Amino acid sequence: MSQTNLPKAINNFIKYTNEGDSDQFVAQFSKDSTLNDWGNIYNTPKEIAVWNKTDNIGKQSHFELVDAKETNTNKWIVNLKVSGNGFNGTSPFEIIIEDDLIKSLQILPD
Repeated sequence: MSQTNLPKAINNFIKYTNEGDSDQFVAQFSKDSTLNDWGNIYNTPKEIAVWNKTDNIGKQSHFELVDAKETNTNKWIVNLKVSGNGFNGTSPFEIIIEDDLIKSLQILPD
């Protein structure tokens, strides 16, 4: 699937994970953002940076876009194939965009 139709913050979420750029990865989240990883909740970019170190770039994660669909205005379901030294497999991510940044990201059960 082409990434050209996705919001820039979602494209950058994928890009900076794959590049291992933690600073730019965290910069894609709004100051009042929330990340929910199967019930583990991280609020604000500061806490999301911790998740990034323990579960994402810190595990050398790599994302491959499988597909994506806008389900409501600024609300997307993005299916990513994840590989690295942590979780490996395809997982759906529900992402809400606000003011060109990620306001909410929830990793959904597949």
